[in-house]
Amino acid sequence: MSSELLDIVNEEDVVIDQQLRTKVHELGLWHRGVHVFLFTTDGKMLIQRRSADRASSPSLLDCSVSEHVKAGETYLEAAIRGMKEEMGVEGIEIKPLIKFRMKYGINDNEISVLYQGIVNPTRVSFDPVEIESIQYLELHELRTLVKAESSKFCGWFVEILRAFDNEPCEGLQLLEKY
Repeated sequence: MSSELLDIVNEEDVVIDQQLRTKVHELGLWHRGVHVFLFTTDGKMLIQRRSADRASSPSLLDCSVSEHVKAGETYLEAAIRGMKEEMGVEGIEIKPLIKFRMKYGINDNEISVLYQGIVNPTRVSFDPVEIESIQYLELHELRTLVKAESSKFCGWFVEILRAFDNEPCEGLQLLEKY
């Protein structure tokens, strides 16, 4: 993972260089990411708990899928790859919702796209190395939990959920709505 090659982008999301992931985060270079909100047909969102040994936000609750975009990949290709690698699902039709710029943490600066799709829970087989567990929550349950216990969630997930709900965001700059 640390040897992944990532595209470096400028503020207009134009590729200007490529660097190894470790160097990107060491220097705080702008790069690309994707997130996917996967819902069941009855409207519950798949939420993952990150593994305790993750370098970033260990054991916190996160989006259904969160991925870096590898060098040469499109946002959509990274989202499709992420669904397969993290959740073991393929063939899911996803649509882009928003594109945004955010500082995810110290030296972690990304331009990201959020996608949404429908998942059949019986087909989900998450990666136990990256993910400790998954759960499905109604949006109202999720919003209540975030308000009551935001420290249990990745900071980026809280911001992305606010943007999804068309609420003001502190750390997320909306670039485009699809």
